[in-house]
Amino acid sequence: MLEILVTPTFAKAVKRLHHKEKLAVDKAVKAVANDPSIGEEKKGDLAGIFVHKFKLNKQEVLLAYQPHPNKITPESVLLLNIGSHENFYSELKRRK
Repeated sequence: MLEILVTPTFAKAVKRLHHKEKLAVDKAVKAVANDPSIGEEKKGDLAGIFVHKFKLNKQEVLLAYQPHPNKITPESVLLLNIGSHENFYSELKRRK
């Protein structure tokens, strides 16, 4: 399992979740830490960022992360953001 690093944006988003929702997020984070290639790599402005999709309360949630130092041999995973599809990618572009 890789080391997990967290951005303030991600921490703030998770802080607003209920306990059961946090458990589902933890499960998704562990899946990413065990296999960083589980998500879909983005192209263009968001190149190098991966997005893993999972269900939370029957709603699809996106988890954005970046393998560090590179995607081939990552030593850690930087969790960037979590949220629903609405405005998700535009927020990622602003933060990049």
